[in-house]
Amino acid sequence: MASPPDRGRLPPGQFLTDDFPVLSAGPSPFVDLDEWRFTLKVGPRPVRTWTWAEFNALPQTQLTTDIHCVTTWTKFDTEWRGVSVDDVFAAAGLEPPTPFLLAHSVDGYSTNVPLADVVGGRALIATHFAGKPLELDHGGPARLLVPHLYFWKSAKWLSALQFTTRDEPGYWETRGYHMRGDPFRQERYEDD
Repeated sequence: MASPPDRGRLPPGQFLTDDFPVLSAGPSPFVDLDEWRFTLKVGPRPVRTWTWAEFNALPQTQLTTDIHCVTTWTKFDTEWRGVSVDDVFAAAGLEPPTPFLLAHSVDGYSTNVPLADVVGGRALIATHFAGKPLELDHGGPARLLVPHLYFWKSAKWLSALQFTTRDEPGYWETRGYHMRGDPFRQERYEDD
């Protein structure tokens, strides 16, 4: 049970854990850092692509935040490092052209994320967790981190962010999960 100072941090229906459970839609894919690329797209058109070395040369941001999984666990005070989504857009010299994004993973997974949920310092493309390179099972080498939404929105093994003209559902959203996924509103499923 959360202590009184933590009550406002723990969303309804969640329990605290000290672990970092590994949950995925499929097996963890092998990701070769020499072959890894991160691409920013407008619709199907790539507008900028970074290699691993180029991506890690972008400004780095440290973030300590709580994370919440739709399976009801919450972990407080997790430590991340990576590149803010704002800095990715700035490095590409791009003003966001649409209010919606799809995050794509190397294994074919995707999830929709409203632009408003990733700008203004709200999201990172994380490459480190707890001071170490992000482990493969937790989405390494890079995962989207949108900590104020359920963790399925923080796509593992990230390979691209794609601007879309409408709020297109991704992998779990086409299977009945909520289009936004706010843990404090318990937006787990499409009817929530």
